[in-house]
Amino acid sequence: MIEIIVINSVLVATAVMIHYEVLKWLTVLLPRFPVQHRVRVLLGVFGCLFAHVAEVWLFAAGYFALIHYVHLGTLSGNFNNSLLDCSYFSFTTYTSLGLGDVEPFGHIRFLAGLESLTGLVLITWSASFMYLEMQRFWRRTD
Repeated sequence: MIEIIVINSVLVATAVMIHYEVLKWLTVLLPRFPVQHRVRVLLGVFGCLFAHVAEVWLFAAGYFALIHYVHLGTLSGNFNNSLLDCSYFSFTTYTSLGLGDVEPFGHIRFLAGLESLTGLVLITWSASFMYLEMQRFWRRTD
């Protein structure tokens, strides 16, 4: 049981650090681009999307490792044990879409719950960041 707690903690902490670093770099770099303000906002959106995709793939690699190497659970249903299927499950879990065609069993269920919570927090963080960036860039044009 301690094994899954450590693995989950490392995955969640890494996802949060990735997100923090991407938002930090966007805060530093966006004002330096000599482009229109709306283009900076679009670059910010793409930067946030990049962070989210990286985080989803991080969790997908975690599922893959837990299934194939650590043997702390399995995913079943419309699933063939590939990394691509792990990423599909991760995308639906991270976004809280949860289609239900793939179901976690064993200790891997805890990671699915934590990924959903982490995705909610990080997506909200991106929305807040983009709101503040839009306010900052759009005020200058008035």
